[in-house]
Amino acid sequence: MEAIIEKFDLQKADPNYYKVSSKPEIRDLDPYYYLTVEGRGHPESEPVWNAVSQLYAVAYGVKFTCKAEDMDFKVPKMEGFWWIDGGPEAQKNFTLTPKEQWNWKFLIRMPDFVEGDHFYRAVQKVKTKNPELIANDEVKFELINEGKCVQILHIGSYDEEEPTIMKMIEFMQKNELTMNGHHHEIYLSDPRKTPTEKLRTIIRYAVK
Repeated sequence: MEAIIEKFDLQKADPNYYKVSSKPEIRDLDPYYYLTVEGRGHPESEPVWNAVSQLYAVAYGVKFTCKAEDMDFKVPKMEGFWWIDGGPEAQKNFTLTPKEQWNWKFLIRMPDFVEGDHFYRAVQKVKTKNPELIANDEVKFELINEGKCVQILHIGSYDEEEPTIMKMIEFMQKNELTMNGHHHEIYLSDPRKTPTEKLRTIIRYAVK
């Protein structure tokens, strides 16, 4: 009888990264590897849907490549960086800026055992099966280090995040912290299956 190998679950293995409170709090994060894809434009535009499709195709390619080596894992929650042109100070006007001017980078964090070779082989398999999907190597394998962050849990629509963000800004001011990175969202809920008012999203900002 074959032994059942349990899938590695990053959300359970790293609660420091995924655990969140409804009040602003400080977290210190290590550098992590992610699959990433970036672009610019409205969150509901075709380039965004294409980018998400590319990201998940490669993520599952990496998963099955690792599974063949007895290192199966659950594909982690998707995340997104959102920002507008300008430095950290400009980001305070992020929610007031037309969405067509938003820059974005979607991410899926990878377990520590995933290496560049797993990523390369996964991309080659996706290219073979669907060459039009990632013809220009849009998806990257990237090390990101946010370090010290402020985060909070937002419940509800993505379009109604401003009051939650203001709580974070007030917390930063009280603790003499300033933004040092992009608006970061971790999507704990699947918007295709979850009512809008029940969506759970971690909002995170790197600070200094």
